[in-house]
Amino acid sequence: MSASMIQHTPSAYDYPLLIKHLLHTPLATAPDQEIVYRDISRYTYRTLRQRIGRLASGLAGLGVRSGDTVAVMDWDSHRYLECYFAIPMMGAVLQTVNIRLSPEQILYTLNHARADVILCHTDFLPVLDSIKDRLETANIFILLSDEGERSQSSAAFAAEYEDLLARSAQDFDFPDFDENARATTFNTTGTTGNPKGVYFSHRQLVLHTLAALGSLASPAGQQCLHYGDVYMPITPMFHVHAWGARCVVGPDPAGTRDLFPLCTHHSAHDAVQSGGRQC
Repeated sequence: MSASMIQHTPSAYDYPLLIKHLLHTPLATAPDQEIVYRDISRYTYRTLRQRIGRLASGLAGLGVRSGDTVAVMDWDSHRYLECYFAIPMMGAVLQTVNIRLSPEQILYTLNHARADVILCHTDFLPVLDSIKDRLETANIFILLSDEGERSQSSAAFAAEYEDLLARSAQDFDFPDFDENARATTFNTTGTTGNPKGVYFSHRQLVLHTLAALGSLASPAGQQCLHYGDVYMPITPMFHVHAWGARCVVGPDPAGTRDLFPLCTHHSAHDAVQSGGRQC
């Protein structure tokens, strides 16, 4: 079928649908909006963007390149949120590892995804220790910790997460690339056979985020849930992108809604006692 095409102006920016563009609006309209993780971390969108840049710089310094797969084994946390942006934004692929699977299934998913790097919380070091000698591609390990614990693992860690960010530059130059590039990958729960791999492109995730905004960021009075509310998702961030909620932090247009996709295995009672400002 012949279609009438619009002539492209050479100087015009094509504006690919990349995850990095989701951060423009909050940084312009609500840079001081807070993101809170338990009683451990409280920072603004502005700081989030800086930490995203530091994480990308740190990973690049360890040898991560476009197309590499970076796996994360963590509870819902501010670190996970940063990984959701920094890793795809630098052209790499984020693998959200289902930590509820058995060690053998976790090993299978890491090898199936051809993970190059693994970020692992201290709570999951026993799992990592039991499978590390059978990993086919992963050879860089980064330690994640809530309380500053040091590794008791036999794995050779290239860095501790906060140390890595502290020594890395925040002004990472995130490139443009094809919006159909893989951004994330994860696996089913393996109810029939081995867990099945799934992946999403930048374009798919940006469109999903914009669709979610249509229902979650309406003005007050238009529906029961709107952009002035406090939102505390319970869905694990390894599970289908926490049902897509993790990207909505980026383009929240109002700057009046706190983000709380950071629930862990710890009690939510303390969050409520702190005024509903963390979880």
